[in-house]
Amino acid sequence: MENNRSDVKDADVLIVGAGASGGVAALELIRRGFSVVCLEQGDWALNDDFTGDKPQWELARLKQWNSAPNTRAAASDYPIDTTESPIEPLMYNGVGGSTILFSGHWVRAMPSDFRVRTLDGVADDWPFQYEDLRPFYDEITHHIGASGLEGDPAYPDSHTFPLPPLPIGKYGLTAAKGMDKLGWHWWPAPNAIASRKFKDRGACVRYGSCESGCPSGAKASTDLTHLREAVELGVKVITGARVRHLTINDQGLVTGAEYIDRDGKIQHQAAGVTVLAANGIGTPRILLNSTSTLFPNGLANSSGLVGKRLMVHPYASVYGTYEDDLETYLGPTGQALQSMHFYETDTDRGFVRGGKWNLMPTGGPLTHTLWNRDTNWNESFGPAFHNRLRSTFGRYTEWGITTEDLPEEHNEVIIGDSFDSDGIPAPKIRYKISENTRRLLDFHVARAVEAHEAAGATSIEPIPVVRESGWHLLGTARMGTDPANSVVDEWGRTHDVPNLFVIDGSVFVTSTGVNPTATIMAVALRAMRHLADNRNDQRTAL
Repeated sequence: MENNRSDVKDADVLIVGAGASGGVAALELIRRGFSVVCLEQGDWALNDDFTGDKPQWELARLKQWNSAPNTRAAASDYPIDTTESPIEPLMYNGVGGSTILFSGHWVRAMPSDFRVRTLDGVADDWPFQYEDLRPFYDEITHHIGASGLEGDPAYPDSHTFPLPPLPIGKYGLTAAKGMDKLGWHWWPAPNAIASRKFKDRGACVRYGSCESGCPSGAKASTDLTHLREAVELGVKVITGARVRHLTINDQGLVTGAEYIDRDGKIQHQAAGVTVLAANGIGTPRILLNSTSTLFPNGLANSSGLVGKRLMVHPYASVYGTYEDDLETYLGPTGQALQSMHFYETDTDRGFVRGGKWNLMPTGGPLTHTLWNRDTNWNESFGPAFHNRLRSTFGRYTEWGITTEDLPEEHNEVIIGDSFDSDGIPAPKIRYKISENTRRLLDFHVARAVEAHEAAGATSIEPIPVVRESGWHLLGTARMGTDPANSVVDEWGRTHDVPNLFVIDGSVFVTSTGVNPTATIMAVALRAMRHLADNRNDQRTAL
């Protein structure tokens, strides 16, 4: 699958990043007749590389397959200074990007998410609405083989899925009964995981190891759903390519990217149009490192908003222990149920916006016996080790809460004082949980405790903020109609550089209160289709 050639000819389009949005862009553009090169600092992974079907999988996910690049510290990773953040950013650098390790929650944003300023008087409205994105949600959902049940009453439209929902299991039935007692919404959760054989991907066999890679290939990571087909059609994916900066000409157009290959040599890939798909930290890092006499404060940064308004969805976990064995070691991980009962704003609660709940299994035995650094080690070893394992393994389940994070300029990605292994300046994040989000978290945690109580939990353990939860890196190159307060337009084109696009989660105006992958991919498809449809009007550097 590798195309690690430094002599690849000039491309119509260069894509930086082979993850969720980059995969969508590569397949759409090659199908439309563009020549496409994609630079990816990581590598391809094979199903057999993942350890979820092997005895060592829980140990391997602590380091080799850890979701945090600062912990994983692989050759393809770059360090991120998190000394001024209570949330640790999570991502994966490789073909497929973070879809390699994501949980596969396949959730659409709500119509209200695109009209937050109009409805709630905070943040800003998106430059398009839910209905504008709906056909792209539909297309992506059916392309990747998402599993779900039509008719969720939380949504205004009864969107369909190509595959039936995954089993909710014993723990899902137990939680659902508790929600029914309270009269609260729940629904069999949609997942980007095949419940039956789909195209050339096998069905989920419920390893429960989704967050460390899927050995069966059932999870819809974009290396499987988009990039393999894109390569077959002619896309050149150059792996081991770490971008130093984008290059520009005297007319202020991007001419391509300078990168360091796996032999440590500096290479340049020229292209007529460049598309950044490097996530909400990687994209501002590249833009801020791409300084020049024309762009002294970083590329496409006349608004001063590149890197600003970082949103990460502070995540809360509320665990319940039950008397019966609920088989919570079975996957997918993946979500069994989701609830949107407390999603929309109710000002009587003392905050605006809301969050989405997901019911999750809790994995294998190691998960239940690891020592928490914030606790007395005597409570985790010796007799306590065995007692905890007996009481929790298979009986311990989680209501996880994804909370909407409003955009604030002091939450940001900057270029820090450290460097990666190639000597490129590395990013630092500065992030604080807002008062509105604190109140939102407190409210939702209290309600999730009630949900466990109603379901019959014998003990409940809330974790108000999970540090290692920064999967959703959003908002650092936001879209809008006014170049003074946005970085890109509604099609992802930067206001300052007409042949430079951004299509990853950086462009989000608000974070929404749901897992963003479905929205990232739908936004990317909409943007790249518009680029293809208007190619005759597109300025290029070639």
